[in-house]
Amino acid sequence: MALTTRAAALLLLGLVPVVLRPAASTVLAWVVLWLLAVLADLVLAASPSALRLTREDPALQVRLGEPVSASLVLENTGGRHATGLLRDAWPPSAGGSPSRHGLAVPPGERRRVTTVLTPTRRGDRSADRVTVRLAGPLGLAARQRSVEVPGRVRVLHAFPSRRHLPSRLAVLRELDGRAAVRTRGQGTEFDSLRDYVDGDDVRSIDWRATARRRHLVVRTWQPEQHRRVVLVLDTGRTSAGRVGDAPRLDAAMDAALLLTALAGHAHDRVQVVAGDRRVHARVAGSDRARLLHDVISTLAPLDAQVVETDWGVLAAEVARSTHRSLVVLLTPLEPAAVEEGLLPALPTLVAHHRVVVASVSDPLVEAMRTAREGSAEVWDAAAAERTAALREGTAEALRRLGVDVLDAPPDELPVRLADHYLALKREGLL
Repeated sequence: MALTTRAAALLLLGLVPVVLRPAASTVLAWVVLWLLAVLADLVLAASPSALRLTREDPALQVRLGEPVSASLVLENTGGRHATGLLRDAWPPSAGGSPSRHGLAVPPGERRRVTTVLTPTRRGDRSADRVTVRLAGPLGLAARQRSVEVPGRVRVLHAFPSRRHLPSRLAVLRELDGRAAVRTRGQGTEFDSLRDYVDGDDVRSIDWRATARRRHLVVRTWQPEQHRRVVLVLDTGRTSAGRVGDAPRLDAAMDAALLLTALAGHAHDRVQVVAGDRRVHARVAGSDRARLLHDVISTLAPLDAQVVETDWGVLAAEVARSTHRSLVVLLTPLEPAAVEEGLLPALPTLVAHHRVVVASVSDPLVEAMRTAREGSAEVWDAAAAERTAALREGTAEALRRLGVDVLDAPPDELPVRLADHYLALKREGLL
């Protein structure tokens, strides 16, 4: 049961007869009349249990920052006109608007109410209870009921770096030989023979074919395909640190998605692993379109955990395959975490694979290094210099082990990683 503002106004209206005839009986009579009116209105109100509530699509997907409609269908199975309000409750991060809807459902009919969700955070967002409040014909009292109507929206990563994909695919087409440029070099696959022209590398001359055809013939090459690329996302505590308005994990995901899309177009076998003390997600596949969709959907609900990453567990996951691979470790260059957790696990990985460590740096630290106008900023600059020196020392320790290190701000890391992959492919080092 719920009382409306009209009921409160009606009760206050009783001050008029009390002022005209100030007596206890007048107050009692008015209160009794008010109670009878409220009870009568409550009895005549439609029952909320007569409304059958269903969701049109209980499992929605939307990219972060984009709107999606969550619709409820109401069927009035009772014999009274259902008039009132409905509240479809979603978490604040789901960005539901409007949260309250007016109802007017005649007996035996259906109505649809739609809440537009514009999520502000990645991951799964589940609907809370749906509350229905049906008022009586006088508008004094209402019946109220809250029911569970399951609903979920999976908020996918925004993948902002996808705008760089066309330019990198153009480079990839050149490497693959679908454009005019051909690449040659150690570790590439033989493609075809053609006549020698001025400017060709004499080392590419095929002397046997030349002897058969009686004129110079050269071999053309294309980058190796069907290489194995393993992306390892660190979901430990260091990935929970925020850079700007998003955690480091989100920027690492963006880089992983761009490389997944690029390597998929290159016909390489891509595997994505995410974990800390245990593996939370693993995705692999050969269909490039399906793989990217699966990676985006699988990584969407992952959040950084406040635990230390066990690199032994993640290295064991990579070592399941004995094939040489390009292993990309997406983890922050935090000196203590790297020295205690990652460095001991690297020698085994480097011995069998090409290893790249990709880290998200904080542009604010670089800004602090250059701002030295006041005494406070000088102290900030000193702290920033020390932080940068420690990170560079950690990066140098990784390089001495044979690891390629990429350390860049969130908007630059995906491009740096994609270009590094293309460079390795161009040189035949995968």
